Amino acid sequence: MDRLAHTIEVLEASAQRRLEELFEFLRIPSVSTLPERREDVRRAAWWLKDACERAGLAASVLETDGHPVVFAQRRGPEGAPTVLVYGHYDVQPAEPLDDWRSPPFEPVVRDGNIYARGASDDKGQALCWIQAAGAWTRAEGGLPVTLKVLMEGEEEIGSPNLERWIAEHRALLQADCVAVSDSDQAAPGLPALTYGLRGLVYLEVRVRGASRDLHSGAFGGGIMNPIQALCDILSRLKDPASGRVLVDGFYDRVRPLADWEREAFRALPHDDEKYRSELGAPMLYGEQGYTTIERTTARPTLDICGIFGGFQGPGAKTVLPSLAGAKVSMRLVPDQRADEIAEAFVRTVRRLAPKEVEVEVGPPERFGPAGKKDARPGGADPVILERDTPWARAAEAALERGFGAKPAFIRAGGSIPVVLTFKRVLGLDCVLMGYGLKDDAAHAPNEKLCLEDYHRGCRASAAFLVEVAARAGRRERAKTP
Repeated sequence: MDRLAHTIEVLEASAQRRLEELFEFLRIPSVSTLPERREDVRRAAWWLKDACERAGLAASVLETDGHPVVFAQRRGPEGAPTVLVYGHYDVQPAEPLDDWRSPPFEPVVRDGNIYARGASDDKGQALCWIQAAGAWTRAEGGLPVTLKVLMEGEEEIGSPNLERWIAEHRALLQADCVAVSDSDQAAPGLPALTYGLRGLVYLEVRVRGASRDLHSGAFGGGIMNPIQALCDILSRLKDPASGRVLVDGFYDRVRPLADWEREAFRALPHDDEKYRSELGAPMLYGEQGYTTIERTTARPTLDICGIFGGFQGPGAKTVLPSLAGAKVSMRLVPDQRADEIAEAFVRTVRRLAPKEVEVEVGPPERFGPAGKKDARPGGADPVILERDTPWARAAEAALERGFGAKPAFIRAGGSIPVVLTFKRVLGLDCVLMGYGLKDDAAHAPNEKLCLEDYHRGCRASAAFLVEVAARAGRRERAKTP
């Protein structure tokens, strides 16, 4: 029996124990955005440290200016390559609680799925790597590579302290490649290597009229209503017929989709009617001239994610509000730049704003009682990863071993800013091996992870370590004269 087969045998034998450990992890409500959950976030970090130590890794909880990071490592054979695994142990808030079929922090298995907040994003996927390391240690007494694990507790709030922490710990984090499991498969049973991530710009628009709320009967018709002004601005940011974004210069840098990409997207299993039905939408909508997969993963977008102003309670209140606002998300694709798009959005909103109101645009953290007035618009740039590297090929082979199917190469509609950080700060390429599914309801009620995908993910993680070692060995042999 080869080493990987023995390790997978050990993994399979420990399936129930691994599930129980995941349930322990999921029960900790490590919601990073809520101050009242601060100690729970810290408790999750210490739980993760203990889990790494049970897997045979030396682990530490290391402080940042916010929530701590967990770092663990174990040396492999002399001359073996080093794999750095990244994940996050913080989760999104569970609200609205009434929409959950079972309590969000009391995991259950139902219809072949694990239901709990964090099951897919990202506790379940991240834990696969630690479980894989533990299986290697129990089966073979060690790992085929040097393994380093970095788990953060602030991903769901934008990782405000991670880039500086990584820069300050360059020596500690030296590696040959980075593995990240915080994304999706192409379809149920069809694993994927994600080679593209969209960037993100998220801004808040605030429109002010009078210095205080006013009686709509006494003052209506005398001044501009901020809600009306806001609606006028927002309605002119996108062409409803074509779905094209109307921010000045928005498409100037957009890299056209290559023919091979469009062919690969068409080959993916997807049915528009099924997609529409599952979402409960009357019709699909998006930029004309592109398929649903292209629009949701490889084309830029602008969406209004929240809007506020005036009276919103039950009944009626005849008020002309002094303030209205909206939160706007823009997803970016290569070769757009977040800083340029943010500045273009600000210019466009100011151009569209009626002179009868005052308009302010900035990141959400600029506003509110503890607002950071110096916060500047920005965001995350899009990412395209090389598909033909030893590490990508190792991931391709590992996913096929873990899932029993050759993986597809896909783009993702979301953003993982740390991927750029690893490249910019450490010079490291990432491989994105997603074990979740698009319908896992990450960030929504009833988040889930397919139980079998949890086990497949553990197998794929275990396989990746030996596949990296094998390819590094081949490279070294090829250099020998």
